[in-house]
Amino acid sequence: MRVLVVDDDFMVAKVHSGYVSRAPGFTVAGVAHTGAEALRAARELHPDLVLLDIYLPDVDGLSVLRQLRADPATQDIDVLIITAARDVETVRGALRGGALHYLIKPFPSSALQAQLEEFATLRRKLHRLAQRSTAGQEDVDAVFGARTPKALPKGLTEQTAELVRQALQAHPDGLSASECAGVTDLSRPSARRYLEHFVAAGRAEVRLRYGGTGRPERQYHWRG
Repeated sequence: MRVLVVDDDFMVAKVHSGYVSRAPGFTVAGVAHTGAEALRAARELHPDLVLLDIYLPDVDGLSVLRQLRADPATQDIDVLIITAARDVETVRGALRGGALHYLIKPFPSSALQAQLEEFATLRRKLHRLAQRSTAGQEDVDAVFGARTPKALPKGLTEQTAELVRQALQAHPDGLSASECAGVTDLSRPSARRYLEHFVAAGRAEVRLRYGGTGRPERQYHWRG
């Protein structure tokens, strides 16, 4: 999936581009530092996603968002707002303009990674839905639910969640809580808490692994 990075700060744009480049399945289609450049690049490159700053030197990001939506050539491009703006009116404007989500600077790389993953999940669900002539409520709930990543429960951190996620993705055959603890250097109870969180959030699934004796072991698999 191709991403257009829009930020007035050249170094910040470079950092965000690096985050995107390291995300599996994503590539940087282009970089823009003004609203005019962003609109021109969106029309010429037609990326799948725009990472859009609010504070731009010529027009604000919300104006760019509205113009993207008003232009038939760019109205289908998805937008993720990335900004230091914290005022409620800007947040409301982003929501009303159809932004997928809103990240407040500064943020850890794992936060953007999670948003890119959610975007990829949403695209897959929309693609599957497009194969049908009608949608049921369950289908609609699945699509709209993919737009809002669930917050981590109290006591869990983004950094450790990212570590567990990477461990699961690196082991497509699945991991038990004990195996995950060994891979990540976490305690077994801690690893299990993160694994169960991913299951509750719909990002991992549990399969039972049957051994020779005793109860079957819970095996966790990342949902691609």
